Amino acid sequence: MSSIQHLLLGHGGVVAYLIIFGVVFAEDALFIGFVIPGETAAVLGGVLASRGSVSLTIMTLVVVFAAILGDTVGYLIGRALGPRILQIRPLRNHQHRLADAQAFVRDRGAPAVFLGRFVAFFRATVPGLAGMSHMHYRRFLVWNVAGGIVWGVGAVLIGWFAGNSFARVEQTAGLASAIIVGAIVVAAAVSWIVIRRRREAREEDTPRSPHDDGESA
Repeated sequence: MSSIQHLLLGHGGVVAYLIIFGVVFAEDALFIGFVIPGETAAVLGGVLASRGSVSLTIMTLVVVFAAILGDTVGYLIGRALGPRILQIRPLRNHQHRLADAQAFVRDRGAPAVFLGRFVAFFRATVPGLAGMSHMHYRRFLVWNVAGGIVWGVGAVLIGWFAGNSFARVEQTAGLASAIIVGAIVVAAAVSWIVIRRRREAREEDTPRSPHDDGESA
């Protein structure tokens, strides 16, 4: 995450747009969202906009378009590969979480495309699973566009507000106070991410009850 942060914050303009577009797109299209931090890139795009390095409007459009296009490509790959998609290398070590994602799509239907956008692992896998299940493309597209807009706009605005808040604190209370406030915000965000990742890891490592297999048999 730190390497992505340094890479993005060190660039502006077209380079920043291209990098963030590529990261967000790859997270959704290549089934490796738990490796590529698309959400982090989108938030940092908002931070760049708050600094004046990029346009807030253009960055938001870039993130939203990358999210929608990435999900579409993931859907098409899942539709083309079918069940073989479950055996690709990035997913082999996540079979338990993958089973949860499959159940999520099965239980929620097309709205899973929208809801899954806000969970990292689901964001990477639900589009492909939707394609694998031959979900009607028009239904998929509606929920894909809705999720891409809400998630993309929200992520960029979070970064934009965070960046502007830091600037305002620096102007009114001085650099030292701004650094303290920034450190608290970063620490809270990192803590939330760590807690969420640990919870997901515990759920993945928790052995399933033998009764589950008995009920499904």
